[in-house]
Amino acid sequence: MLAAERKHRILEYVRKHNTATVSTLSKEFKVHEATIRRDLSEIEQEGVLRRTHGGVVMEEWTNGEPTFNERSQQSTDEKMRIGRMAASLVQDGDHIIIDSGTTTLHIARNLVNHSNLTVVTNDINVASELRDAPGVKVILTGGELYPSSYMVNGMLTDYALKSLHVVKAFIGTPALHPQHGLMHPEAQLVPTKQGMIHAAREIIVVTDHRKLGKLSLHTVAPTRAIHTLITGIEASEEDIDSYKASGMTVYVV
Repeated sequence: MLAAERKHRILEYVRKHNTATVSTLSKEFKVHEATIRRDLSEIEQEGVLRRTHGGVVMEEWTNGEPTFNERSQQSTDEKMRIGRMAASLVQDGDHIIIDSGTTTLHIARNLVNHSNLTVVTNDINVASELRDAPGVKVILTGGELYPSSYMVNGMLTDYALKSLHVVKAFIGTPALHPQHGLMHPEAQLVPTKQGMIHAAREIIVVTDHRKLGKLSLHTVAPTRAIHTLITGIEASEEDIDSYKASGMTVYVV
């Protein structure tokens, strides 16, 4: 069997089973495991499959996001743990950005007792959580309201972010890939996230395990731009190792 035909059939096999080990593929196609590893490396470069420890999985795509109310019911315990961990990285006197989202909302809920803290956000729920915190100054960026997500976004949001400089930005995402970085399916939301990243000294991505390893249409920031990832214990060891290998500090909670 020619290499091109074998790679095509490997791809068909993984599409059917969603995952496969090197050992299984070696037996299936009656070739040495080293040959399978070489084939998988070449297929991975095409962005169709993703290598794991000892095998391969199909790349998963995120093509859209549910509403805020739908997302708020998903992985709730995990998001609460992530929020507590993220908040523990905030010091009194910090200037920070909190992105819009259901995970980032849990960060705000753990910051109400801080003092001399400035929080910039494009999320009405985040601002509301902190409105009565005496030691927290809240700056709402302004912009067009997205009713289904309680987020403001657009030209006014981007303009406000260009004038800001903060210590940390806590960024949520529907897709985080170990090679391709922070991604998003909606083009109109990308500039605001990029503005948050450009305004901050340290970029901290907070996301539950379901978003890890996912691809999406638009790149928000490359992997090298992210300093820290906070996710849940539900994440696989393979996923965690892949982000550590890219240079991120990873907290698993």
